[in-house]
Parts: sequence; C-alpha cells; structure tokens
Amino acid sequence: MAVSRAAILPIFAVQSFVGKSNIHRKDMRRLFLTVGLLAGALLSPPARSQSPAELVNTMIGTKLNSWKSGYCVPGAAMPFGMVQFSTPIAGKGVGFGVNQVNAGCGHMANFPMLPMKGSLSKSPEYMTGRMVGISDEKGHAGYYSARVQRDINCEFTATVRTGLARLAYPEGEDKATVLVGAGIGATPIQHAAATVTGPHSFEGYAEGGNFCGFPTPFKVYIYAEFDCDAEVSGIWKDDRLTPGGRFTEGSCSGVYFTFRNTGKPISYKFGISYVSVENAKENLRAENPGWDFDAVRDAATAEWNRRLTKIEVEGTDLMRKIQFYTHLYHAYMFPTTFSDVNGEYPGSDFKTHTSRRVSYTNFSNWDTYRTQIQLLAMLEPEITSDIVYSHYEFARQAGGAFPRWVMGNVETGIMQGDPTSILVANAWAFGARMYEPNPILEIMRRGGEIPGLKCQTIEVRPNLKEYLEKGYTNASLQLEYTSADFAISRFAVDACNDAFASATYEERARSWKNLYNPETRWLQCRDADGNWRPFSKDWKDYDEASYQAYFWMVPYNLKGLVDILGGSQEAIARLDEHFEGGLDGSPFDDHFAGGNEPSFQIPWVYNWTGRPDKTSRIVNRILNELYSVADDGVPGNDDLGTMGAWYVFACMGMYPMIPGVGGFTLNTPVFKKITLHLPGGDVLVKGGSETDIYTSGLRLNGQRWNRAWVDLGDIESGATLEYSVSSKPGKWGQEELPPSFD
Repeated sequence: MAVSRAAILPIFAVQSFVGKSNIHRKDMRRLFLTVGLLAGALLSPPARSQSPAELVNTMIGTKLNSWKSGYCVPGAAMPFGMVQFSTPIAGKGVGFGVNQVNAGCGHMANFPMLPMKGSLSKSPEYMTGRMVGISDEKGHAGYYSARVQRDINCEFTATVRTGLARLAYPEGEDKATVLVGAGIGATPIQHAAATVTGPHSFEGYAEGGNFCGFPTPFKVYIYAEFDCDAEVSGIWKDDRLTPGGRFTEGSCSGVYFTFRNTGKPISYKFGISYVSVENAKENLRAENPGWDFDAVRDAATAEWNRRLTKIEVEGTDLMRKIQFYTHLYHAYMFPTTFSDVNGEYPGSDFKTHTSRRVSYTNFSNWDTYRTQIQLLAMLEPEITSDIVYSHYEFARQAGGAFPRWVMGNVETGIMQGDPTSILVANAWAFGARMYEPNPILEIMRRGGEIPGLKCQTIEVRPNLKEYLEKGYTNASLQLEYTSADFAISRFAVDACNDAFASATYEERARSWKNLYNPETRWLQCRDADGNWRPFSKDWKDYDEASYQAYFWMVPYNLKGLVDILGGSQEAIARLDEHFEGGLDGSPFDDHFAGGNEPSFQIPWVYNWTGRPDKTSRIVNRILNELYSVADDGVPGNDDLGTMGAWYVFACMGMYPMIPGVGGFTLNTPVFKKITLHLPGGDVLVKGGSETDIYTSGLRLNGQRWNRAWVDLGDIESGATLEYSVSSKPGKWGQEELPPSFD
C-alpha cells in the first residue's frame, strides 16, 4: 500500500496546480503523465503496479463550475453502499455527512461530523459559520482523507451500511472536539433529534430535507460511537450550547464530544438505517464491530477491486486508466442499498417491509437509462435484477406505477418522460433477468395507458391523454414517450412473448413523425389545434436541451430520421454543423453539449449515415477535450454514474444506443486491449489506439465484420473483437448500417 500511495501523491499535487491554471487539457494530460513517470522513477524498485481501486481518483469531478460540474462525491463508499462518508458536494464547511449521491441539487448529507481543536465555548449553530476549513482532500476507492483547520488529519472508510473515521489531532493541542449535526444537512431540516447515550456514544434521526426543492421527508437513523470516553459532552440548539445536555431536537441542533488529546488518533464509527435506531445498531454490529481502520479500509479496497477488475484495460496512457477506473467507480456507486442487514426497508407506502432480496434506492432514471443500467446489467446481472425488482416493489406499493426520480422512499417527479420503463427494458435486454417479467409489463402498460395515473403524488405520464388522442404533445416529452413505448414493445415480446402488446407500443413509437415540420425540417412542438409553435428555450417544450439536440432523439429509428431529413448527406451536414458549434455547450446552447444527457448518443448517429469515421473522431475529441483527471475533469453532472458509464462505453468503443435492444453501435476503442469478464465468458477487444482513431477493419471471432454494430448475443458468451486502425479515415462501416426499427 505504501508504494502505491507514494506513486499517486504527485498526481494529486499536479491536479491542485492544474485546477488553478489555464493549461489546455491535452497539454495537461501530457504534464500529468510526465510527472507520474518521474514519480515512478523516484520510487525504490521494484514498484508494483497500482490496482484499479488505487487508480481511482475520487476528486475528479468534484469542483463546482455551474453546468460543467460533475457533482461527484469525493468521500468513502462501497459499491452500491448505503453510506457515502464525505463532505457535501456544496458547502464543504459543514463537515462530513453520511449519505450523498452524485447529483446536481443539494440533498441529504445527514449527520455531518466535524472535528475541531480545543474546547467548545459557544454554539456552532449550523456549523458553517466557524470557517474551520477543509483542505487537502484525496481519495481512492474505499478510502478518503482530508485536513481540517490545516492540521487535523482525517481519514475515512466505509462498509455498506457503516462509516469509520480516524482523526489525528496535532501535538500541542490539549483538547480535541468532535461536532455532529442532527438538524443540519445539505438542505434545511426541520425534524431531527439526537440523544447522547454515554461518554462515547449517541443516537438519533433526521429527515431527508429536500431534493431540487421537492420535499424528501424520509427519516435516516444513526447510532455512533467513539473508541474512547469524552471528558465533556453536550448538545446545542440554535445559539444555545448546553454542556452536559443529553437531548436536542429540531433544526440547527447537534451533539458534541470533547476529549483529552493524548496524541493517539480518535476513532469514530456509525451505522445508519432508514428504518430505526435499533437497525442502525444492528448494521454496525454486523458490518463493523471493531476498531481496526486499516482492516476495514483494506476490505473496502479489495471489494472495489473485485468489481472494477471485471473490466481490465491495457494501454500506455496512465491518465486514461485513472479516468477510466474513476468513471467505472462512479457507475458502481449507485443506486444505493436501502435495506438493512435484517432485510427491513421503508416502502413507498411509508410502511416497513422485509425482503429476502437487497432493496435499493436513489434512482436517477431519466439519466441512468441511457448508459449505466446497461453496464450494470452486463457486469452484475444479479444485483441489477434486484434493482429492477426494487422498482417493481416501489411501483406496487405506490399506486401501481413506476417513479421517475426516487430519493429514499419518495418519488420526487424530477425530469420528464417514462424513463423507468426504458431502464427496466434495458436491464432485461442486457442480461438482468432474475425476476418474473409479466407483472412488470403490467406496471409499464398501466403507466402508458391510464391518463392521470400517479406514483405517490406524481403523475406518471403528464399529457398522456393528448399524446394518445392527438398523436403529439410537447416535443421533448413526446420523444421521451416514444422511446419508452419502443422499449416497452421490445420488453413485451422479448421478455413476455406478448406480440400484441409489442405491436401496439411499436406503432405508438412511430408517432415521433408527427413532430416533423417539413418547412423548418426540425422536430417541432404543436399547439392544441395542431399548428406549429415557434421554437423556444422553454423547458416545457425542450426539457434541459435545445431542439437541435432533441432532433436526434429517435435512437430506435435513425434510418427513418435520416430519410425524412433527405438522406445521409443532409444528415451528415446537420451533424457537422451541430459539432462545429462546440462540444461543451450548456443545455441552453444550440450546439452539442457533451455533459448533458439528451446529447449523449448524438456522436454515434454518424454510424447510421455510413460515416463511422466521424463518430470515432468526435468521440475521441470529447474524451480528450472535455474530460481529464482534474477536479473539474467531468463536463457535466455525473447523475449517479450516468456520465461515468458513458465514458466507460466510449473508451471501449461500444455504445448501447437503442432502447430495449441488447447491442452496441461501435467506435474505435482507445485501449490496445480490453477484457470484459462477463458471466457467460470473456470478451476481448484488441487493437484500439489513442492516436490512430479510425477503424480500417474489424474481425469478430476471426470473421470480417463490416458493420458498426454488434449484438450482445454475439459476444455475451465470450468473443474476440480485433480492430485494425489508422490515422486516416477509411471506408469501413459505410455499406452495412446498424439496425433501425420503422
């Protein structure tokens, strides 16, 4: 461990410098590589290579920069863990919370813990006014460290449902204090309580606050301990500090413990539950009964390596590997475990349920249906099946309809469309099938056929009546619905052998053509009378993207889209213009926005025009110009692993384009060798390149392959894809186009 940590420290040092400079990303990558090689040369031989978990840099994507922020959680977590022991994405001064996700709105960060030097003489109130300063953050998979007040060294690790911190106070300080907020989080909290239960322990609960302004009143419970007794403990409420106090409640409240600084680190651990304090205690006893920080950290690192090594990559660019495994790490963080070790979890009917399967929560489905669920289904079909079943249980308990964006056991209704139907169909198509599909199809159909149907208090498909009766509604909403309908059609026939339902929903998916205005040659909104409405940047018309981006959102019938536009040359010209405007647009811009979900698939549309060389060129540019190992190295909101999975697929040269269809459209991989360890066998991808970015030939299991598409069925039992590459565009992939469903 010592060798690998020493090797990666220069990377963090250069990251700090580059984050404050104007160095171009290509030059920055060269700088990182140079320093990394120099650092390696300084180590005493033999220096072992770093494992994927150690290559992960949890600081990538943590810097806030408006729309171009990754909103990535830097702290300690396990794959799909209930706990993310970390500073909040925004407002770091509040301390280290117990639960967060990679998302752009403030949320959770419950029970923030903050060490400070000396004794506590006045109320810390909301903990943000003390200006203690958190700095020198670093982390790899399963481990995170930071300094507080410049010289309190803090280390963090986690199990699935517990967190553990090691706090080293500086010599010369007689007293060491730890604050833990109760009625404090990343968003305002009204209902919370905490009780000091002894000289080294406390317990309590807090509500979830809100997410993007939508109330999330679920409760998270905590039981926490220190490894030594405090000399003084107490509580605070608002501006009142009560030494010796035992109970506090409401907003702006918390507990504190002041220890004698013996020079030995103070350890702090906790268990959480969304059911009860007793379950939080049981989770802690089951997963972390001792105080061996190094053992817990090493176990976390080992578990991360077990997951991350399911994709092994070989290449000469160290920075690319760091980014690749960091993005794969992000994809593996979410969704999060919701059930306790005894199987209990709070249902969407706000009752406690018990399940023999792991229950999951925090579903950003408008995002994750595009990339992440396919990756998880391929690599982790059993876990992904449990994720699908968790959605089914949520729907069954909440009124018989799927949610869109879940936090805890609350449907927030964030974003639009019917993304969960697509997510579930994608999970099935990519190999996660350990559940009975027919009841799930029934849930899909209820959402697609009953106007006004609600999941909890949120309408499942707004404007559904208009969509069904008139064949159109607001453009971006309709394009989400048509993708969902196509996905349902595939799930109906592939999972349930229901040809009638499949035909019905496939016909509905064709209604995207009702949005095509032959005069403007764009997909355009209509008014109630069917007249064309002027283009606008109103999100009711085009949600979180421009009409130029939404034009390409017919991923299941791209041949039909190309044809209606006038053919391949017309489509190529429009695509070229879209990318010439830039790659890093905001959702409000007319050109390509590489950090925004509706734009994710657009580079691969070139494959349907017979120009896969253009796809490879744009994808390579995005990887090199928009991404880096810096703290601002993610060009948009990661959205619970969505961008992470996009990066992984782009590097591997395969993208899951069509809703509900198991298969990939192709681009030139960036690694010379990739090994995917799938349940059915290993998939070897050979011959990729960082510099020779154009595919001149491809063989699948030794046979010539002239199509920029491969079915999952062709590779899921083991396969070899061998690329021939060139520095110049060729004619490969121009004749045989990927599939399209009209």
